[in-house]
Amino acid sequence: MIDTHCHLDASRFDPDRSDVLTRAWAAGLQGIVIPAVGPETWEPLLELPRREPRIQVGLGIHPQLLPELPPEHDAEHLERLDALLTRGGAVAVGECGLDGPSFPGAPLERQLAVLRGHMALARKHGLPVLMHCHRAHPALIAFLKEEPFPEAGVLMHSYSGGVELARFYLQKGCHFSFAGPVTWAEARKPLDALRVIPPERLVAETDSPDQAPTPHRGTRSEPGYLPHIIEGMARALGEPAEVLAERTTLNARKLFREAFPPASR
Repeated sequence: MIDTHCHLDASRFDPDRSDVLTRAWAAGLQGIVIPAVGPETWEPLLELPRREPRIQVGLGIHPQLLPELPPEHDAEHLERLDALLTRGGAVAVGECGLDGPSFPGAPLERQLAVLRGHMALARKHGLPVLMHCHRAHPALIAFLKEEPFPEAGVLMHSYSGGVELARFYLQKGCHFSFAGPVTWAEARKPLDALRVIPPERLVAETDSPDQAPTPHRGTRSEPGYLPHIIEGMARALGEPAEVLAERTTLNARKLFREAFPPASR
């Protein structure tokens, strides 16, 4: 299994990060993708794959962080991001995207401009995009109708939209990742969407430390909980969890250009 979205650098993991990783490998994970949320984390994240090849990183600016960053520095941050991606070491651009609740602090026009910069860098460097979209799907759909699509793809992270939205993103060529909510008792929309996604476009994630799956809901999530998410997805699809784990791992390896070392036998 590969956790395609885990904020392992979050401060909530500071007390026991090494133990979290030990539990993740013991649970059967073969890889973890850590997406950056802001410029101050880019260089520290790039050090991680050099020490542990089972950990890979994405570099980007999360839209929820934009209200904390001066807008006059956006172009400078994107230039620095370009330089770091040129040096290598990242497997994706992001986390980036659109966030409706952040519009008061970072208006839609600014979020779109920053996202456009990320998409251009993904096309330039041949990397997939880790896309965040929360309460902003109409704006993202309008954006993707005009914006050239990166050849390496776009991963809709922690997808929670409905079937019709999923059909649009599928038509554009997106991949989809699902997190803990697919295991929650009230889950409806994500499960309905899950069932229409082609097998080759599907991966899994924990979005740790958020969105812990059942039976850990309400606590800090961690990558070692990924088997619960795979099991929840497999139940919805009516197939064995082992089959889905193997397929989503293969899909993740392809999406991230074989970045993860092969599993030891």
